Amino acid sequence: MSQATFEMSRRGPSPRVAHMISGLSFYRETSGGLFHQRETASLVVPLIISLGTPFMIALGRDAREGDGQPSFAAGLFAGPVDIRSNGRAECVQIDFTPLGAYRFFGRSASELTGRMVDIADILGGEGRALRERIGATRRWPQRFEILEDFVARRATHRPSAEIVFAYRSLAEAGGDARIKALAKEIGWSRKHLVERFKAEIGLAPKSVARIMRFNRACGLARMGKRQGWAMIAAEAGYADQAHFSREFSTFAGESPTAWAGRLGAADPRLARAIDSDAVW
Repeated sequence: MSQATFEMSRRGPSPRVAHMISGLSFYRETSGGLFHQRETASLVVPLIISLGTPFMIALGRDAREGDGQPSFAAGLFAGPVDIRSNGRAECVQIDFTPLGAYRFFGRSASELTGRMVDIADILGGEGRALRERIGATRRWPQRFEILEDFVARRATHRPSAEIVFAYRSLAEAGGDARIKALAKEIGWSRKHLVERFKAEIGLAPKSVARIMRFNRACGLARMGKRQGWAMIAAEAGYADQAHFSREFSTFAGESPTAWAGRLGAADPRLARAIDSDAVW
């Protein structure tokens, strides 16, 4: 495997689309050879426009030949994502929030859950035209402007007020909220809330809450301000270390210590989160 050499640029959204997307990014590999990365479960719905060779991507398993993904949209997935490329990958990416994905994709957003769908299949001829226009534009500021224009023009769907309230309540609580209590506050049954939530967000509220809690734990580890996984688990809202370990394995595909060790070279602060005497 070659040393990973690449260029990456991230940009926050402008005010006109900030309620739908968390950011835009450009990525280009600059050396040949196999690149490999693993991403943990997140609450991002990406739309990726490939300008180079396709990535090989698999959900919850190792990617292999035949898993090539050109330009595509991917829904929420409650597990790790394995990504491989050959050193010639290049793309632009829009990161939608779950509510923003509904505004942009409409009911099709939930159909993306646990799947990757070609841009032409999810956006039709407009998707193919967008790919061609991005490819024909050489300056990155203009490419980002084209993407934001496209998002703003197509975002004509409105999530229901009850689901917006439920999602934001979960986010404000860091995933530490009772679904039954949320349903009661909205005036729905728990079953009805779960069904409507899945129809608009793609995952059940409990699954989304679990990912929020997991992401909070990862954020605390990256900050490097907590000594040991036990303290991180407690602050993130886990009942005990065993529960935290199981959840981490589900969403990251590895133990907390293995995750921190793998990322430690890029972010040495993670080493401060490792309990040397902890067994995971």
